Amino acid sequence: MANPALMEIKRVLDAHLGEKVMIRANGGRKRTIERSGVLEETYPSVFTIRLDQESNAPKRVSYSYADVLTETVELTICRDNDEYVRIQYKQVKQ
Repeated sequence: MANPALMEIKRVLDAHLGEKVMIRANGGRKRTIERSGVLEETYPSVFTIRLDQESNAPKRVSYSYADVLTETVELTICRDNDEYVRIQYKQVKQ
């Protein structure tokens, strides 16, 4: 991962490991998938989220940092005090 933008997104996500997140992802064919879970792990190219249990749903999903960069996936960190932090590259870059 030599791209500085991707490295910066990973660094920001590293700071939020173990926190509750809301995911909004492009599901294709004009579908948007909205799920919640916990930011579980970051790896060199992808990050994983352990999803809240729903019937017939996978337990974990993974996305690449490029998905965040291209806004295919929107991540919102949910804090205990009803504070929300949306992770966007435009925001990270400042």
